[in-house]
Amino acid sequence: MAGKFPAIFFKAIPRCRILKELSIFIDESGDFGQYDHRSPFYIITMVFHDQSEDLKPAISKLNQELSYLTLDNLCIHTGPIIRKEEIYVNMSIDERRRIFNKMVAFIRQVDIRYKCFNIEKKHISDVVEATGKLSKQISLFVRSHYEEFLSFDDVKLYYDNGQVEVSKILSSVFNALLPNPIFRKVLPAEYKLFQVADLFCTMELIKLKMDNSMFSKSEMTFFGNLRDLKKNYLKPLCKKEWN
Repeated sequence: MAGKFPAIFFKAIPRCRILKELSIFIDESGDFGQYDHRSPFYIITMVFHDQSEDLKPAISKLNQELSYLTLDNLCIHTGPIIRKEEIYVNMSIDERRRIFNKMVAFIRQVDIRYKCFNIEKKHISDVVEATGKLSKQISLFVRSHYEEFLSFDDVKLYYDNGQVEVSKILSSVFNALLPNPIFRKVLPAEYKLFQVADLFCTMELIKLKMDNSMFSKSEMTFFGNLRDLKKNYLKPLCKKEWN
């Protein structure tokens, strides 16, 4: 029949296997300096995305909703939103909550997972011990999901190289455990999932502070009360955790 190719035509063309790629977006909270009650924890957060899952429609929707708020090309930085800092300093609490809620809605919609690793600095003697403990936590996590990591042809780690110690931890752990991890330096504004990692990192810090009775006035003002914080944010976000 005209317009149809013979079956042999299709048999002659070898099928190309689509490569599987895992992207990991990494952010951190705190520093490796001496213990300070204003910065008691150090947190490394990873957001995992199987590139076969298309996020473009959800990202386009989020950008469009931000555009409606006259916030085109906004790089969402969660901590300053909560504390009313940086570009959010002149925004009302309702405006800041609106941005935050749109980001949370985006996270709940997309197919991603995250994992946080943390240490309490008052129990750490120096940077060597801090990097050692974090490296061990990350190593144990990768080993516990080793077959899942190996199921991907490429594992790409995206980090802004904000802290040298974190870059060293990532390099030592992933190069030791995975065949050929790929490292990419990024700008936060270029990737929504990097901004998602920032949000998870901030929320992990808030959870740790809440559990240790360190909740700040600005955090209480933004979230209203602990019950609403747990119900509306912490519980839904925890469903994305890779255990």
